[in-house]
Amino acid sequence: MEPTLALSREAAGSADARVVQPRPRILDDKTMLRTAAELTRDLNTPNRAFYWGDLIGSAVLGYGALVVAVLASSTLVTVLAAVVSVLALYRALLFIHEVSHMKHSALPGFRLGWNLIAGIPMLVPSFMYEGVHNLHHAKTRYGTADDPEYLPLALMKPWTLPVFILVSLLAPIGLLIRFAILSPLSWLSPKLRDLVIARYSSLSINPAFRRRIPAGEQRVLFDRLDAAASVWAIALVALVATGVIPMRGFLIGLGIGSAVALLNQVRTLVAHLWENEGEQMTVTAQYLDSVNVPPPSLLPGLWAPVGLRYHALHHLLPSLPYHSLGEAHRRLSAVLEEGSPYHKASYRSALGLMHRIGRSTMVRR
Repeated sequence: MEPTLALSREAAGSADARVVQPRPRILDDKTMLRTAAELTRDLNTPNRAFYWGDLIGSAVLGYGALVVAVLASSTLVTVLAAVVSVLALYRALLFIHEVSHMKHSALPGFRLGWNLIAGIPMLVPSFMYEGVHNLHHAKTRYGTADDPEYLPLALMKPWTLPVFILVSLLAPIGLLIRFAILSPLSWLSPKLRDLVIARYSSLSINPAFRRRIPAGEQRVLFDRLDAAASVWAIALVALVATGVIPMRGFLIGLGIGSAVALLNQVRTLVAHLWENEGEQMTVTAQYLDSVNVPPPSLLPGLWAPVGLRYHALHHLLPSLPYHSLGEAHRRLSAVLEEGSPYHKASYRSALGLMHRIGRSTMVRR
């Protein structure tokens, strides 16, 4: 899933902004593109057992740990259970990325199941990503002003990075406002409804992005999911206000939600190099501006689960199911020669990537 914070592109354009040397255009490496397509043709079928088992298992663990965190009398147990809950619910939530890419006929009922299990309870229904994330993968949009999920963060001022990360802690409050207040009010005013849909119904970071008003079957699905999330948000507020849900339990849940959002924002920060200034890029250039953090590192499996540790490979083969990305990476790494651009998108750790991006923002005129 991409992030929740929008920063102005103007942060990169003032007189004291970073010096940016013109970069040569990166041409497509046709050998890499052809090899990637040919070697992975047998990996495109989603495995139902993987999807359903992974989602349900993550949700059960996450919600179960949340209950333990709320009911525990020991601070240590509360903290440990909360950590488990964050990691498990984060994994369950990130299936929104798969939902936005999959052919729903290949996994009947999975989108509905995901919304019922994770999307609606966590106030991130699938429409927050569907119809938005696919624009990030459009060859003519990636890295441009029309990309909802891109800003030249590496070229902005140094203060933008900590703000970008820390503001995500407010995401649960923002989602409650969106669904408990704005959504029901928007049903009373068509003008407000259009504004809420265009401005406050997508997980995007580009402040200039406005999503199109859905029509036909997409509008029906949007309205149903929006209404369901709104009912849940209002019920949650009412249960807390009447004392049915203790304030302590609510605050622990809110804290877990904030930690999930923070973890996702950090992952988003290191998913790309963020070095494009708005020009159209070739597929190879888009790949090289994206990041793989493959094994033997173990931690990326926690902070970039559901295949997102192979984010660059995902941009190369966006329709590949998450459980196939590891095998695809092994095949391509073995076949493509050392000089291939494919190997240049692999990095060792999130800390190294954060240091690179942070250092880039420190270069001044």
